[in-house]
Amino acid sequence: MKTFYCELELTLEVIGGKWKGLLLYYLIKGPKRTSELKRLMPNTTQKMLIQTLRELESDGLIRRRMYPQVPPKVEYSTTELGQSLEPMLRTLCSWGAVYAEQTFAPGEIEILNLD
Repeated sequence: MKTFYCELELTLEVIGGKWKGLLLYYLIKGPKRTSELKRLMPNTTQKMLIQTLRELESDGLIRRRMYPQVPPKVEYSTTELGQSLEPMLRTLCSWGAVYAEQTFAPGEIEILNLD
């Protein structure tokens, strides 16, 4: 049995880390292929991207759909459980915008919003 000391600890176990929240953010907007995700997240490696996708799939937040064609086509999308994170992710985005405005001087950072 695994012990958590509060619900936040459990939540961060599932969606914490450098890339999980970002992957969920992009997948909540609609299904994406691996190459699309890699383009949206240029600072991650292919290995880390695949590892993170597998973890999210294992936790039931995303699904992997493989199409029987040549070359193989794989598409990722959120499950209903993963989609339920949308309000929280939107709130985190809003918080980030306010934080950036209050913390950085104009022109000091750039938020590209690649999607």
